[in-house]
Amino acid sequence: MASVVISTVTATVTAKATTSTTPASRATSQDGIIGGANPSKYDPKNPIIIFIIQTGIIIIFTRLLHFPLSRMRQPRVIAEIIGGILLGPSVFGHIPGFTDAIFPTASMPTLSLAANVGLVLFLFLVGLEVDLRLLFKNWQIALSVGAAGMALPFGLGIGIAYGLYHQFRMDSGGFVRINSILTGFPFAWRFVACDRGHPCERQGLEPISFGTYGLFIGVAMAITAFPVLCRILTELKLLQNPLGVVVLSAGVGNDVVGWVLLALCVALVNAGSGITALYVLLTALAYVLFLVYAIRPAFLWILRRTGSIQNGPTQGVVALTVLLTLGSAFFTGIIGVHPIFGAFLVGLICPHDGGFAIKLTEKLEDLVTVFFLPLYFALSGLSTNIGLLNTGKTWAYVIGVIAVAFVGKVTGGTMAARLNKMVWRESFTVGVLMSCKGLVELIVLVSSFYLPTPQDQRADFLPVTM
Repeated sequence: MASVVISTVTATVTAKATTSTTPASRATSQDGIIGGANPSKYDPKNPIIIFIIQTGIIIIFTRLLHFPLSRMRQPRVIAEIIGGILLGPSVFGHIPGFTDAIFPTASMPTLSLAANVGLVLFLFLVGLEVDLRLLFKNWQIALSVGAAGMALPFGLGIGIAYGLYHQFRMDSGGFVRINSILTGFPFAWRFVACDRGHPCERQGLEPISFGTYGLFIGVAMAITAFPVLCRILTELKLLQNPLGVVVLSAGVGNDVVGWVLLALCVALVNAGSGITALYVLLTALAYVLFLVYAIRPAFLWILRRTGSIQNGPTQGVVALTVLLTLGSAFFTGIIGVHPIFGAFLVGLICPHDGGFAIKLTEKLEDLVTVFFLPLYFALSGLSTNIGLLNTGKTWAYVIGVIAVAFVGKVTGGTMAARLNKMVWRESFTVGVLMSCKGLVELIVLVSSFYLPTPQDQRADFLPVTM
């Protein structure tokens, strides 16, 4: 009997020991590279390692790239966008294993999150630097520049959309599938550029008319890349200059209208009513009034009570300001306008008295511009594969879209500024600055255009032109 008990206990202990050593029940190894671990292997439980590698490569590479570009007086943002393209599938992606090791698909949401937080904080800092007195003084010029700078490229964009619609919808016997989740819209939508009765309907996708497709392309052509514009104006120190304020004000209005029109596109694709776009616009206007007449007085009262205007912001006031920025970005994001505008508005309502804005900027600016912004601007390049544009016809449309985007914006902005009695040199400067393309368009196009093989080049066709 005793031998049976001993055998049973021994078997139980052995089984438990075996179970406890299985990989499923083991704790995560802490040996690191000493134990033979690969630091570049993405671990969803510990994403910080690959994030540090990605961040270090992006910052070092873009800063090295900026040295030759700075000789040509190019702003740092150009080096960051080009650096992203070089690090992406267009160039470095051809190195075997590079993308899988350094920029694996599973790790991109973490990198994108950090980059977007940085963009929100940067737009807050831009708003903080803008003098509202100059803004109100030049509102008429800004309004006319924004309207003309949007109307002309919008019309030209619809014109070139006709060729895009008919050229690529049936290419290679397939169909153009657009699988989109637009940043700033709380819903996903998908559509194809084809007519009713086309075989694409059998794929479960909703066909759209040329009118909706043309509206989408026209808006993409008409939008000014607000983050890129802000970065250029900041580096050129034009935010306190009347010309810079005119362009910045026109860019704000331009992009807000653009996001409203994109909301209209989504409503039309979903067989809804254009009234949705009107609701977005009215809600945005109501929120601006709420910030100015409710939040700003309360915020100023807190600043006076804490002595932050005279002595600089306390740590508590900095925390409150950041929370206001994130909360405002959240609200403008969920109503259908991009979160960057909410952050920008909070920067605008902050006082400039007593050097408050300057001292607050000093606390945040270096971290945002050195660490966060290169991540965001490089991400656009990481999503673009120029090598997929491999036919002459596709490149012809690329050149055509570039011409439409550039000529339309420059001509519209220049003529509107000239009609407001600005000299030709300043007028042309306004037109060129209004032609900034990049991130806002890529937010829409890189995240939205998905085409199945062999039509993958259509996905990169429009982002390359931005």
